[in-house]
This record gives sequence, structure tokens and C-alpha cells, in this order.
Amino acid sequence: MESIFTLLHVVMAIINFYSTNGTFCNLQGEAVYPTISKDGDIIVGAILPIHQTWKITDVSYTDKPSALDCMNIDFRDMQLSQSLIFATEEINNSSSLLPGVSLGYKIYDTCSSTTMGVRVAMALINGNENSALNEQCTKPAQVLAIIGETQSSVSMTIAKSVGPFSIPLISPYSTCECLSDKRTYPSFLRTIPSDYYQSRALAEMVKHFGWTWVGALRRDDDYGNSGMAAFTEAAEQLGICLEYSMSYFRTYSQEKVLRIIQQIKSSTSRVIVAFVTHLDFEILLDVFYEHNITGYQWVGTESWISDSTVARLDKHKILQGAIGLAIPNTTVTGLKEFILDINPLKSTGSTIFTEFWEALFKCKYTVQNDSEDTTVCTGKEKLSETDNEYTDMTLMPFFCNVYKGVYAVAHTLHDLLGCKQTCPTKKQPDPLTFLEHLKRVRFKTKDGEEVYFDKNGDPVAKYEIINLQTVEDHHEFVMVGIYDSSFPAHNRLSVKMASVVWAQNKDQVPVSVCSESCPPGTRKAVQKGKPICCFDCIPCAEGEISNMTDSIKCEQCYQDFWSNPHRNECVKKEIEFLSYDETMGILLTAVSITGTFITIIIAIIFFRYKNTPIVKANNSELSFLLLFSLALCFLCSLTFIGRPSEWSCVLRHTVFGITFVLCISCVLGKTIVVLMAFRATLPGSNVMKWFGPPQQRLSVLAFTFIQVFICVLWLTTSPPFPFKNLNYYKEKIILECQLGSAVGFWAVLGYIGLLALLCFVLAFLARKLPDKFNEAKFITFSMLIFCAVWITFIPAYVSSPGKFTVAVEIFAILASSFGLLSCIFLPKFYIIIMKPEKNTKKQLMSKVPVK
Repeated sequence: MESIFTLLHVVMAIINFYSTNGTFCNLQGEAVYPTISKDGDIIVGAILPIHQTWKITDVSYTDKPSALDCMNIDFRDMQLSQSLIFATEEINNSSSLLPGVSLGYKIYDTCSSTTMGVRVAMALINGNENSALNEQCTKPAQVLAIIGETQSSVSMTIAKSVGPFSIPLISPYSTCECLSDKRTYPSFLRTIPSDYYQSRALAEMVKHFGWTWVGALRRDDDYGNSGMAAFTEAAEQLGICLEYSMSYFRTYSQEKVLRIIQQIKSSTSRVIVAFVTHLDFEILLDVFYEHNITGYQWVGTESWISDSTVARLDKHKILQGAIGLAIPNTTVTGLKEFILDINPLKSTGSTIFTEFWEALFKCKYTVQNDSEDTTVCTGKEKLSETDNEYTDMTLMPFFCNVYKGVYAVAHTLHDLLGCKQTCPTKKQPDPLTFLEHLKRVRFKTKDGEEVYFDKNGDPVAKYEIINLQTVEDHHEFVMVGIYDSSFPAHNRLSVKMASVVWAQNKDQVPVSVCSESCPPGTRKAVQKGKPICCFDCIPCAEGEISNMTDSIKCEQCYQDFWSNPHRNECVKKEIEFLSYDETMGILLTAVSITGTFITIIIAIIFFRYKNTPIVKANNSELSFLLLFSLALCFLCSLTFIGRPSEWSCVLRHTVFGITFVLCISCVLGKTIVVLMAFRATLPGSNVMKWFGPPQQRLSVLAFTFIQVFICVLWLTTSPPFPFKNLNYYKEKIILECQLGSAVGFWAVLGYIGLLALLCFVLAFLARKLPDKFNEAKFITFSMLIFCAVWITFIPAYVSSPGKFTVAVEIFAILASSFGLLSCIFLPKFYIIIMKPEKNTKKQLMSKVPVK
């Protein structure tokens, strides 16, 4: 509610003013006149801080404040004024640009005051004449365009003031990014790149040198605050952290300055990015030396990095090795000579000329009686005999910016007036029309440099990278690289690292990081409560890698790969299967072949002695078939060794199942024969005719066929297949044969077990039959071994990992095969070879007493 009443009071005051004064023009306040001026058909205005400061007077708020009393003439802005005069005179003397139209100028002094800047801007637009009371306020603006100001804060205020009138303000020095906002500053243009590009260029440069932990010092005004905000944003995108960001202004109290000093001293970063001006360093250098702020790597903006005054004042080499961005060194033919020829200033501004001459040569035209030591000015002093700031031409790029601004106005005016051989009119164009054409102007200077503005009123951003090097006790500005925003992003920055000299005159790039880089094989983990640049290096987990420095995460290896011990590379997982090359495979192969070889030897011996009673008495046909099946059992174990494939997975289980059923069927047949043979000796028994050789062969075939049927059914529905087991071991792959159908596998084993159990029961029943050589006794032992092996096989098979599963199965096959071979055939083999005297019919037919 209070704000509404305030607004109403303002509106009533405005209504009252116009009702009292009508619509007629009266000069309000005191007139303000240009410091340097020249008449012409069309006037170009200029606003420059020719004086650095003003005398501070007490304001009582009861009397009208007095006019500013400006102090300390600024040689730099006098050079800028000379540049404007040179460009204007050159255009007036040109026969091709604005022929017949003379340009004049009015250069006003702001004394670095924002208030004065607005005041002189209004004077440039309205003029200082006190109009007649009956004249309406409809006259055009006094100037076509305004060149200035050099300070961003002052330029912002002036641009807001002249913007509604569409009067262009072309600044050669104000770089604040905020001035690119055309909604707020619609008539502002500049011939110096925006800090939008400089901030990003600084961030890219800091990143290029590997600095991720930096401090920041900024000027506490729009230039410093806006520039540092843009730098901070760009730095965060590039992974750079600011340990601190301190503001400074030359009016700060000693207490505030000491806080800045304490912050720098307590910090761990060794790089300081300074968004300040040369005026700030003129004060800070002494403070830094007093508090021993040395050895830091300074990174600077164009406002101070190439400033000769800063370099001259740095007597203690605090800024030695500083690196930063500078406006490219450009020249305009004749401009340097014109600036150094100060005599033309006499005719353009007598008052300022006198003050300028006295400051330049440190003399006085009027000497007081009590000032005997003061040098009297003669007016014949020579600039060539002095060495001061005015003769320093290191700021030539900024002088050229003024030159380009004036020429942009001239070329726009030339096009609007339709000038060819001559200009048909000298009438000043409409401000809005002139502004729109000025934004689109494009021309080349006489030295070939192309000038134009982008949509924000900014030129193309190009910078030189300057290194402040100490040579024979004085600083030199050495160009060590370039930055061009018109190039592709990856190619904008170019630095000759070998040419750079760093802080404390070192050749090595300083290190400024919160945490050391994380090597490959680790990832960054941000420390709690700290910026992202402060982190711990955490080793990657098993199966994960990081193959670059400062990786933020570890990448998972693909399924068939695993991380190496250093966690920086994915390598092929070790493939595990029971191969013929390893010790276990060689031993099992050797045992298998040995068993087969023994079986063949026994078969040969049995064949050699097939007509002997012991061979005949124990069913030689089934014995030879049993030996054949045992040889196959030994050999089938070889199918379990080697790299699993589709055919080997199918073959190993089916061959194993069929050969063992064939083997057990033969043993079962022999057992039944023994039982039937003793039953046949009973009176009236006719059993043997039902279990002769044909029936024996048929029974073996029938038992085996059942297993073949089970195997065919298994292979038809869900056969075994090769499988990569990735779950048992993380670091290696187990190649195994997946059963396909577990029911089929256990059906094959179960059928073998059923036959073995039946054989064992029958053999056990026949073990005590009276016979000199009772084979049922040995079959019982063999079946006991067989069943024990396969019963223990089941838990061992289920719990064994990888290739040991296969080894357990092979061991069960070999153990049971050796058990059958040893128990059934070795006793006979022993008698045939070692006890041939017992291998007679008489010995076999002799009765054994029944117990």
C-alpha cells in the first residue's frame, strides 16, 4: 500500500510540473560543456574519464551540491581522445568517405563518475542552450552517436539513459557481458569483445594448463562481478573449482583488504584468476608485497595483463610469470605519430591542454612565490625527452577501437546520405534509422582489418595470450598463443608452451589441484561437503575398469571379459575346461589308455587260451563281449576331455551310458548263467535250455536296447549342448556340457544303477554255490565296487566346480571299469599265466565241500 501511495505522489508531481511549465523547454540546472570540441556539419559525441577521480566534499543536504572538482588527469584517456580526433580529421580529409560533409566532435569528461556520465550524456543529446520560453521540445538530438565510456558500470548507466532515444553508444573499452543484452541496452555497441568470450577463454586456458583448483579476485563493480560470474559458470562446465572468490574495490577499508590477504594466505590453490583493472593493481601490488603474497600464478584479463603501468609498478616481481588475454596488437597507419604530436590539442581545448601539459612535463605555467622548487613551463618542452605513460603505445589496440568506432559511424552515415562523388545532403538522419543501419555496417579499415557487429553489437572475439616475463630486471609482454572464438571449439586455443615462463621464473607448469589426478584403474569419489574437485581415488571393483585419468565412474567389462589386476583394461576371461594339455588331463588320459591296453592284453590272452577249461567254464562268449565293452568304457572317458563341442557333449553321455549298460548286461548275463547252471544240476531241471547262448545274446541286446532307447529319447527332446558357465567364477569362463534334460541324464544313470543293483543281488545269492572256481563271488565284489563308486559319485559330481565335475565323472568311469576288470578277469588271468596247473578240467570239476 505504501508503494502505491509513493507512485501516486510521483505521478502527481509530474502532472504538476507540466501544468506549471507547459510543453516548453527550459534548461534545468547548470550547463556542462565539452572538454575538447570542434564544430562540424554532423557532431560525434564522446564520453571519456579524462580525469581519474574528483575531490570529495561534505554534502550537508541543505545546500545545493557544488560541481565536481576533477583531479588527476588520465593520460590513457587523453590518448583515446587523440585517437578520436585523428579519425575525425582523417575522415574530413577523405575524398571517398563523406565527401562534402564535415564531422565535428564533442568530448566530455566524466571524471570516472557515473552521475557525471549520465549528465554529460543528456548534454550531448539536448545541448546546453536555454531555449526561449515559447519554443517546444521538439528539436533533434545534438549528436549522431556517442563514443565511450571505458568503464562498464558507467557505460551501463549511460546506455540505459540514451537507449530510449536510439542514440548509439559505441564503447572501445567496456567489456561487461551484461551490455550484450539488447532488451536492456538496445543502442549499445562496442569495438572490444564481450567478457562472455573472455571468461570462457580464461576458463579454457586454465583447463588447458591442468589447473582445477583456483582462487579468484574480482573488481567489485559490474565489470568484475559479471565477468567472474561468467568465468565461474564456464569453469564449472569444464570441471574447474573456485576455492574462493573475493571482491575488491579501491575504496575498500583496510579491514576488508586484510580479509582478502588472509584468504589468499590460507588457501591451498596456487593460481589466482584476477578480474580487476590496472587501477586496482596500482594499489594492491604494494599491499601484496607488504604481506608477502608472492609465488602465485596470476591469470589476468585484458584490462591489466598487458598494461605497462602495472608492469612498471611491479618492482618486487609479484606478477612475474602472469599469463592472460589481451586484445590483438593492431595498428593504424599514422595514429601513433598523431598521438605523440600534442600541439594540435592547443586549438581544441585550451583549459584541458594547460592541465595536460603541466601533468605531462611536471611543470607549472603559474608559479606561486612559495613554490621555488616548481619547474616553470616554457611551452617548448619536447615529448621525445620524456618517458612516461603518455608515450607508451602498448594500449594501441584500444586506440584503434576508438578509431574503428568513429569510422563505423562515418560509413553508416555515408550509406544513409547516399554519398557517391559528393553527399547530396548534410541533414542528420533519424536516430532509429541510423542505429539500425549502424548495427549492420561492415567495412575494412585502411590497414585491411574488417569491422562489423554481431546481433548483440559485439565484434568477433580474438585474443592474444600474453605472458609477463622478466628480462634484465624489467617486465616484457611476450605473446605465447592466441584464442579465436570463430574457430571450432577444439581449435580455439593455441599456446606455445615452450615459450611460457611461469611464476617464480620456473619452466614447469605450476600445479594447482585440490586432489591429485586419479590414475586409470580408479574412479573419483567426491569428498563429502567439498567441491567436486576435491575427491578420493577409489579402485574399481572386480570386473570393472577405468582406462583414463580422472574417470568419474568405472565401466563394466563385457560378459566374456574381466578386469586385469590394474583395473585399467578388460581382458578375455580365462577359459576353463579339462584339456589334454594340463596335468590332470594327461594323467586321466594315461589311465584311460592304460586300462584299455590292459583290457586288450587280457582279451588277447583269453583268446590265446580260449580252449582251456577256465575260459570255457566261465562263458567265453560273454567274457569276450564284456572285455570289449570294458575297453569301450575306458575309451569313452576320453570324450570327456577336451574343449566341449556339440558332438562331444552328445557323444560323451550317450557312449558312456550305452557302453556301461552293455558291460553290466554282460556281467548280469554271466551271473544268471551261474545261477541257472546250478539249478540245472537238480533232478528234472530243464532250465538251461531256456538260457542258452542265443538267449544270453538276446538278453544283453535287450538290456542294451532299453538304454539306447532312453538315450535317443533324451537326444530327441533336449540333448546336451556346450555351455559357457559365467556364474561360478567371475574371473573365468567354465566351458561345460549342459545336460539339456536332467531327467534324461539321471534316467541313463538310474538305469545303469538298476542293472548293477540287480546284478549285485543275484551275484550275492550265488556267491556260496559249491564250485572250485565260483565266478559269482568275484562278480559280487566287482558290483560292490561299482555301486560304491557311483554312489559316492553323485555328491562329488554335484559339489565339484568347473573342470573338476568332469574329472569326477571320468574318475568314476575309470574306477568302476578297473573294478570290473580286476575282480572278474584278473583271478582268471593269474591262473592262466601263473598257475597253469590249475587250468585243467580235473581241477575245475573237483568238488568243494559245502560249508
